[in-house]
Amino acid sequence: MDKQKLSLLIDFYELTMANGYLQNGFVHKIGYFDLFIRKVPDQGGFAILAGLAQIIKYLKTLRFSSEDIEFLAGKKIFSAEFLAYLKDFRFSCDVWAIPEGTPIFPNEPLIIVRGPIIQAQLVETMILLSINHQSLITTKANRIVRAAKGRGVIEFGSRRAHGYDSAIFGARAAYIGGCSGTSCTVAEKEFGVPAVGTMAHSWIQAFPNELEAFRAYARVYPDNCILLVDTYNVLNSGLPNAIKVFKEEILPRGHRPQGIRLDSGDLTYLSQKARSMLDEAGFEDCKIIASNSLDEYVIKDLLMQGAKIDIFGVGERLITSKSEPVFGGVYKLSAIEENGQLLPRIKLSENVEKINTPGFKQVWRLYDRTNHKAIADVITLHHEVIDDDKPYEIFDPNHTWKRKTVKNFYAKKLLVKIFDKGNQVYQSPRTEDIRRYCLNQINTLWDEVTRFENPHKYYVDLSQPLWDIRNNLIKELSRK
Repeated sequence: MDKQKLSLLIDFYELTMANGYLQNGFVHKIGYFDLFIRKVPDQGGFAILAGLAQIIKYLKTLRFSSEDIEFLAGKKIFSAEFLAYLKDFRFSCDVWAIPEGTPIFPNEPLIIVRGPIIQAQLVETMILLSINHQSLITTKANRIVRAAKGRGVIEFGSRRAHGYDSAIFGARAAYIGGCSGTSCTVAEKEFGVPAVGTMAHSWIQAFPNELEAFRAYARVYPDNCILLVDTYNVLNSGLPNAIKVFKEEILPRGHRPQGIRLDSGDLTYLSQKARSMLDEAGFEDCKIIASNSLDEYVIKDLLMQGAKIDIFGVGERLITSKSEPVFGGVYKLSAIEENGQLLPRIKLSENVEKINTPGFKQVWRLYDRTNHKAIADVITLHHEVIDDDKPYEIFDPNHTWKRKTVKNFYAKKLLVKIFDKGNQVYQSPRTEDIRRYCLNQINTLWDEVTRFENPHKYYVDLSQPLWDIRNNLIKELSRK
C-alpha cells in the first residue's frame, strides 16, 4: 500500500483527542506512552517481539497530505489550528524499543514513546498493529519450529492470510521465528526470506496422466525436483511414478531427486511407507515434505507417532495464528511532564491485570554468569542502574513476600533508543540477522519456560523505587 495512504491509518479517537489536546494548550505538553502485553498467546511461557523495522519506516515518513487535510476538514469537527498543525506535521518524539527477535513477557514496556502528547497519541494505531501482528506470527512460528525438533518448517500461508500485508509481513515474521523459507515470493525481494515452492495438484491434472506430469517437471527442473505424490493415490500411483521418474529422468542427467510432498491422508502412515519405498529404491537422501493444516500440536503428535517427515509446510494455522489470533498489545499513558517535572500516571481497574506500571522506565534482563540462562526481568525507573557486581533482591510485585536474592549474575538493558527528537539513531538489522539473534536468545530461556504445557511463569519484577511509586499512586487514587 502507498505509504502516503497510511497517514490516516489512525483510530478516529486519536484525532479527536489530538484536536482536543491542541485546543487545551497541550501542543508542547510531553507525554510518555508504553506498549506492553498482558498475556502470552496460546498460554505460552514467552512471546517474541517483531515489527519494529516497519514502525521505524512509518515514523520517518509520516506526513499528512493536502488530500488528508481536505478529508478531515470535511468532517467539520476539527479546528483550523489543528488542520494547520497536521499540514506541518513532523515526528519529533523520542522512542525506545526492545530489539526485534527478543523474547518478551507480560507487563514490561516493549516500546516507549516520549514527546509532544499529540504526536505520541497519533502514532498509537500503527505502532500497535505492527507489533501485534508480527509478534503474534513470530511467536506462533517459533512454537511450530520448536515442535518440529530440528526439521525444516516452511511458511505456506499467503493464500490464507488476512490480506496482502498480512501475507508479506507474516512471511517476514515467520522467518524471524525460525521458519526456513516461505511460499511468498515478494518476501524474498523485500526482506531476503528464501522463497520456495514446486507444484500444485493442478500441474498433475493438466497432463494426460501423473507419470507424464512428473516427467515434464523433472525435465524442466532436474536439479531441484520435488514431486507432489498424492493427487490420485500415494502408494499405488504417486510414489511408484515418482521413483520411476527419478531413475529415468533425474539420475541420467547427473542429479539427485530433492524430495516428494504429501498434502493429504494419514501423514504418519504414508511418510513411513514412503520412506521405506524411497530407501529401497536407493533414494535415502530424498526428503519427505508434508503439508495439510499443520500446527505445533499436529506436528508434535506426528513425530511422537514415528512419522518420517523431514520438512513441514505450514499454512493457515501459522499465518493467521488460528489457535489464538490476537496478540493483545496495548498502548497506555504512563507519565507526563509539567514544568520540567515528571509526573507518573496510572490506570486503575477492578481487573488487577489491567493496572499499568507508571513512570519512565527501563527493562533489565538478569542472566546467570555460569550458564548464561535468563533468571528474571526487572523493570526499573529509567535512570536506575542495576549493579551486577553485588547481590540484587527481586520480589513479586503483587505478592511482595516472595523474594529472592540473585547472585553471580550479569544485567543487560533491553530497551534501546530508536529515535532522538524524531531523528533515527538505530539501524534495523537484516531480517536474517534478526532471525539468528532470535534463535540465540530463545536458547537463553530455561526449558521449563519454553515447554508448551503449563510453562513455568518467568519472573518480571519491579525495582523497589518503581514499586513504591506504583503502590503510592494506587493508594492515593483509591482514596479519591
